[in-house]
Amino acid sequence: NFAMLAGHGTIRARVMGSENRHASSAEIEKMQGLMRQAMLDGAFGLSTGLFYVPGNYAATEEAVEIAKVAGSLGGIHISHMRDEAAKILDGVRETIQIGEQGGLPTQVTHHKIIGKANWGKSVETLRLVEAARAHGVDVTIDQYPYTASSTGTGALFPQWSLAGGVKALAERLASPDSRAKIKAEIVDRILNDRGAGDPRNVVLASCGFDPSLSGKSLADLARARNQSPTPENAAEIAIEIQLKGGCLAIYHAISEDDVERIMRYPNTMIASDGGIMAKGNSVPHPRNYGTFARVLGVYARERGVLTLEDAVRKMTSLPANRMGLGDRGLIREGMIADLVLFDPATIADTATFLEPHQYAAGVSHVWVNGIAVLADGNMTGKLPGRVLYGPAYKR
Repeated sequence: NFAMLAGHGTIRARVMGSENRHASSAEIEKMQGLMRQAMLDGAFGLSTGLFYVPGNYAATEEAVEIAKVAGSLGGIHISHMRDEAAKILDGVRETIQIGEQGGLPTQVTHHKIIGKANWGKSVETLRLVEAARAHGVDVTIDQYPYTASSTGTGALFPQWSLAGGVKALAERLASPDSRAKIKAEIVDRILNDRGAGDPRNVVLASCGFDPSLSGKSLADLARARNQSPTPENAAEIAIEIQLKGGCLAIYHAISEDDVERIMRYPNTMIASDGGIMAKGNSVPHPRNYGTFARVLGVYARERGVLTLEDAVRKMTSLPANRMGLGDRGLIREGMIADLVLFDPATIADTATFLEPHQYAAGVSHVWVNGIAVLADGNMTGKLPGRVLYGPAYKR
């Protein structure tokens, strides 16, 4: 089943392209109109990716004004925050502000603490969330159970350098002063942000222009050129990659202590932040295959971070309730039968960072809308999934 949100980045790009500037009043009004139409078309709310281009160029007030439309029609706001590293506390505050001033529920999505210097700040982020809830702001969290994130190699670049696309980036890099600034920022992000201090922590997952790069780190690529795997050499390689269109990468820069602390928080849900992969294609993050089984097997059964019951709640009734799906998420007479039958003693994620294309073990049956799609461990070929429509949907 698909329940979809309207993306702020998509809306902004429709009105403004990838221009690095604040929106005018007239442009915000156009974006509000697109948000309203999306809600009437069935969206469940607004998603913001304020770390990414072009959302990063927007002022908080722009997101608030668009969120007001979603909120007035019963929607939710879910945010990939503007910063998940050194300025993560500001990112959480902004997410809370959008919910409070926009008048709608708000969610910190795939919450994590990036960069060694920032490890442990989940104590403060959770304190901010709890204080906001006590103040009446409906704020919640979701998370995936891994110590690595995954996004494009553009995450290593200052956002201002990416405005206008690859051609504009190439023009900026042609200027010695501008190139030096961009490279310095990439080096800093390798040292203090997503690289966690070492180019070996940035591993390419898929590259459309050269599939052979999949599974290789920036350190590996430097050594293949007979270069020392320094952040400076890695930055030069990252620049070359981005000028060819960029790659999807995995960034090993998260502390296990933060993962467990965020997971224990009662208002944290489990979400993969992943997609449906073609098996054997590239070397993707194992979250695409193992997220939910990993929580049940590792964090509930083996480590006792959660009880089995609470782990299930964080995957089912809690997110269903959050999205306003009142007829899903519980096993109860009259509810839609979205069901998973698994063995608590054997359920396990088998996907790894080196071998990610591995299905989870311990699940025998799955029903979607009451129809079996997995029976005795075998796919049935049935396709009963459907599009779910949000609170303002007008047929």
